[in-house]
Amino acid sequence: MQSNEFPFSQTIGSRHFGTTPEGQEVTEYTLTNNQGLVMKVINYGCTITALMVPDRNGVWEDIVLGFDQLEGYLQSDQSIGCIVGRFANRIAYGKFSLAGKEISLDCNLPPHHIHGGLKNFGRVVWSSKEIQEEKGVGVLFRHLSPDGDEGYPGNLKVEIKYFLGHDNTLSFEYFATTDKDTIINLTQHSYFNLNGGKRDVLDHELAIFADHFLPVDESMIPTGEIQNVSETPFDFRKQKRVGRDIEMNDAQLTIGHGYDHCWVLKNPYGQMHHAATLHDRSSGRKMDVYTDEPGVQLYTANFLESNVSGKNKGALAPRAGLCLETQHFPDSPNQSGFPTVVLYPNESYYSKTVLTFNVH
Repeated sequence: MQSNEFPFSQTIGSRHFGTTPEGQEVTEYTLTNNQGLVMKVINYGCTITALMVPDRNGVWEDIVLGFDQLEGYLQSDQSIGCIVGRFANRIAYGKFSLAGKEISLDCNLPPHHIHGGLKNFGRVVWSSKEIQEEKGVGVLFRHLSPDGDEGYPGNLKVEIKYFLGHDNTLSFEYFATTDKDTIINLTQHSYFNLNGGKRDVLDHELAIFADHFLPVDESMIPTGEIQNVSETPFDFRKQKRVGRDIEMNDAQLTIGHGYDHCWVLKNPYGQMHHAATLHDRSSGRKMDVYTDEPGVQLYTANFLESNVSGKNKGALAPRAGLCLETQHFPDSPNQSGFPTVVLYPNESYYSKTVLTFNVH
């Protein structure tokens, strides 16, 4: 196809977004595909700061939560829009055994460890490189997490490729190698609101293509049970309103203050699979999630605080957005029945998640 068949041309630009307290420069990239979709991303935490998508009437709106300035991301502890790692989600009591040794991590969510610790991957400045290909535009991020970083063993080299395709897909590819036995579990932690943030997400319709989920104990650590979703508020096998069952008198919803649980996907590990569909009837926007990961964590922003202002002075309140975090299971290093998260020096870590956007 000739480029003049499209109303937009593929572009990628950059600008100064701020400076960290340590004096590191932060760059914001603006990526536009030839359909007009726009993603803005900064190299602080590989954080998506904006994602402009049209509704059924061609009205373009930003469908991710975030902040207007770097200070908001520096001050927030809610992992808004960033990459989390080395280990996404919780590890019980910040401890696990590996190669016969007990490893101790920072317990940044007492008494447990979450999302890689206090200075996790969402809190560092990554090196970054623009990508221009025939199929779209992207950014390649690189980071070296040193041996002992937040307690994790091994020098871990990580590359993450964000790519905005002309087919209105947004893909995340994760690559890593290590020089010591270690664990790894990476995810992208954007909060989505397909109505452009005019209302909360309780009227969004969601399908998660999973027959089972992981119940948690009172401190949000998986019990080890893999529970069938039948006749529970966790049954999203057929599309339903996010808010339909969220206030039910259910022990798991009470523990999580809403949905903050991992669903066990049906795909054989390592194969791409349709994990979820999110749809907003009011705008017509629809997002499909494909992944090769074994799980997806639905988080309905239960712990955001109404007194925190995001972009355009909008409140980042509970239910203002939701996350669909493709990942391995929480506390996997301590759960022998869960898929392994161990990475050895002679191996390469790879994972991919793809989001597709359209109107319906």
